Amino acid sequence: MTDDIYDDGTPDESGPTSGKKQVKATGKPQKQQDAASATPAADAASGPTTDAAPDAASDTPPDAATNAATDVTIIDVHTADQDEQDQVARGKAASIEVAVSTPPRAGDDARALDFEGLSDIDAEHPGGSESSETPDATDATDGPELPVLPDELPVLPVRDVVVFNYMILPLFVGREKSVQAVDAALNGSRYLMICTQRDESVDDPAPEDLHPTGTVVMIMRMLKMPDNRLKVLVQGISRARVESFGVGDGYLTARVETLPEPELGPPTVEQEAMMRAAREQSEKILSLRGIATSDIMAVLNSVDDPGRLADLIAANLRMKVSDAQAILECTDPDARLRLVNEQLVKEVEVASMQAKIQSMAREGMDKAQKDYFLREQMKAIRRELGESGNEDEELEDLTRALERAGLPREVRKEADKQLRRLASMHPDSSEATVVRTYPEWLAELPWAKLSRDRLDINKAKVILDEDHLGLAKVKDRILEYLSVRKLNPKSKGPILCFAGPPGVGKTSLGRSIARAMGRKFQRISLGGMRDEAEIRGHRRTYIGAMPGRIVQSLKQLGTRNPVLMLDEIDKIGSDFRGDPSSALLEVLDPEQNFSFSDHYLNVPFDLSKVMFICTANQLDTIPAPLRDRMEVISIPGYTMQEKLAIARRYLLPRQAKENGLSPREVTVPDALIERIITGYTREAGLRNLEREIGSLCRKVARRKAEGEKGPFRVTPRMLEKLLGAPRFIDEEKEAELLPGVALGPAWTPYGGEVLHVEVTPMKGKGSVTMTGQLGDVMKESAQAAISYARSRAERLGIEPDFSEKLDLHIHVPAGATPKDGPSAGVTMVTALLSAITGKPVRSDLCMTGEITLRGRVLPVGGIKEKILAGVARGMQHVIIPRQNIKDLEDIPADLLRRIQVHPVAHIDDLLPLAFPKSE
Repeated sequence: MTDDIYDDGTPDESGPTSGKKQVKATGKPQKQQDAASATPAADAASGPTTDAAPDAASDTPPDAATNAATDVTIIDVHTADQDEQDQVARGKAASIEVAVSTPPRAGDDARALDFEGLSDIDAEHPGGSESSETPDATDATDGPELPVLPDELPVLPVRDVVVFNYMILPLFVGREKSVQAVDAALNGSRYLMICTQRDESVDDPAPEDLHPTGTVVMIMRMLKMPDNRLKVLVQGISRARVESFGVGDGYLTARVETLPEPELGPPTVEQEAMMRAAREQSEKILSLRGIATSDIMAVLNSVDDPGRLADLIAANLRMKVSDAQAILECTDPDARLRLVNEQLVKEVEVASMQAKIQSMAREGMDKAQKDYFLREQMKAIRRELGESGNEDEELEDLTRALERAGLPREVRKEADKQLRRLASMHPDSSEATVVRTYPEWLAELPWAKLSRDRLDINKAKVILDEDHLGLAKVKDRILEYLSVRKLNPKSKGPILCFAGPPGVGKTSLGRSIARAMGRKFQRISLGGMRDEAEIRGHRRTYIGAMPGRIVQSLKQLGTRNPVLMLDEIDKIGSDFRGDPSSALLEVLDPEQNFSFSDHYLNVPFDLSKVMFICTANQLDTIPAPLRDRMEVISIPGYTMQEKLAIARRYLLPRQAKENGLSPREVTVPDALIERIITGYTREAGLRNLEREIGSLCRKVARRKAEGEKGPFRVTPRMLEKLLGAPRFIDEEKEAELLPGVALGPAWTPYGGEVLHVEVTPMKGKGSVTMTGQLGDVMKESAQAAISYARSRAERLGIEPDFSEKLDLHIHVPAGATPKDGPSAGVTMVTALLSAITGKPVRSDLCMTGEITLRGRVLPVGGIKEKILAGVARGMQHVIIPRQNIKDLEDIPADLLRRIQVHPVAHIDDLLPLAFPKSE
């Protein structure tokens, strides 16, 4: 029997009527009951009617139990003579065929069923009668004729179930209108019109909320529950269509038109094909569900009516209410069977997928059991071979390693906790591998190991001078730190940042510092890093988790006080994975890094003894809080003399050795090295210079490999043959610059450059055009220069209304290079005045400085790089702001002897220097 369902579609929590009880009531043998309790639709069970759990007392499988009641009920309500009952008792298929194909009789139904024990209890009639049993229906016949129905029937709305012909199911009736409709039916003919709601969420459905096509049912049993709800057992009698709705005494009524089944002759070929397909699909579903199919298929094979077969299967098939309603509304038996076939195909696919999923789950369980037995067998084999103690030995070795590591107390406490977890796990399990890795990391970290510092200051100075030429400020800072360490061994390590263009030796300087101090050195590249876990590590909850780069480096070096170089710190990025620069705040803060916590270790580690050296090309891209934690030492670049000395002392011998030559086999005069510096490189550092010298040595090595005998001396004529034409040619110096042109040195991340600023006046209406990819700050400097010239026109000897008669075009080559900054202000003023007055500016003079509308010259940055660029371009004079005089201390004295520096505080001080002939 189908599970109990409320009239609003909610399953009955008390469970369905047991098929076993029904068999007992009818006196059928157990064998016949089993055959009747498994219908093909049982496994394809219908919607909410059969989704509830079966009665716990039933031995029938869940899907079969939902339908078993229906088939048993159909057999029970059959009015059979004694011969037929004997046939049923013998389990013959003929009896089953008669039971399925014969319409039920109301009187026999009422006496045949034991509805939850009601055969022994007189159900109280709501209307006052002593019993709610169905009286003998004298108008019922054994043929297909329908009973005579009243003109109006009470309407019982249901939520999520569709009742089909000959379908027997219990309902719980709880809504007041529904209770009154049942009472009215019991007081009358016991017939109800069941209509399914269009929207199951509607609590008080109106006629428009119900499907007009439903099923006329007969109430077979009724039981009044303690909570005033009714439990009724109904059986479908006939399809019916509502002609009109009415209102009874507090409930809906309806005038209905029954939809009898058409009389069919022998089945056609198409009908036979559809019925066979329905039976085959039902058999597939039963097979996939693991239910015996022989008796069920005997029932299905005994039905030759397409419409009856469709109703029989649809009554117990899982499908949506809308699909079930469509089948109910279909009066054509062939079309109805076709719709049922479509639903069966869908159910076969679902059942096949369920069987596949269950098979996969079963295979997974089997594999786990197999792995367990194999591990036990391996343990037994190891025990026989005398190798059973390996795991214990590994655990003991790990314990001894942790003892030797000198862990702090809180770290040792965490390590012991993980060791206890590891000891309780199977050694071959995946989790044991993860747990074992953690104490291994703890044991290998240098918790108490330190390198002995070389505190001989004089020897450290010698080592620094051997590795690098110049860089006096950096060397003094390292010697100061060693001096403090000698006097105070507990001092913390410094955090330095070498800032300068590429190729000036920042990384090699860090390696030299480590050698001078007697410490180990490790370089960590931060360029392009975007994941915070690269610094702090991954948490151990992730698969493949590891500590951060800092902790990994300390493990590799095996010491707690190495020199760690954080290279390219100005190129750190950030994204959804975090901000590495924020993680570095703890690493580079002496007040915090003594208890640095890596996410993987999750215990504090002391980084205060580590000497951190950072490198950067420009400081603007470093976040201000991070830059505040570092001591910035600028390394702007090398002069011509320094490059010449470095090439002679370091680069040429190293490249000769790398190319298979001895330093004596190749000779390059100083004049040719200077030509390489000026004609083949244009940089603040030394990388391209070393590449050109390496190219020169490779050409000489080829000649030696071809059989020529050395030594080889490079001559001016050979230079262009070996290296090609010079890549950089200085602009020819003009005796006089054209009017409107002035020279200004500029700072770049790769050193310094000397730029031309050109101004051209044209007749017009005062418009100003600026080209050369000028930034906003540089454009503002140009506007300030024009405003200053207009305000001082009379004193400067220019026409006051020049801005109304002339169009000005300001251009700064090269046009493909973006330019910005305030330091070109004085250059623009000078070029503007030169263009308007027609006086040329000195060709051996360059100038830098920011201007104000009052003519003041404000300080700018990059003075050393700008003077280096001026000297490289052969300038004899350079004008700088007076407040930048302090920056001349960082410029070598020999460089200052090659160019004359003129500090100025106002434009009035600049003009006599720029226009000497005007004096």
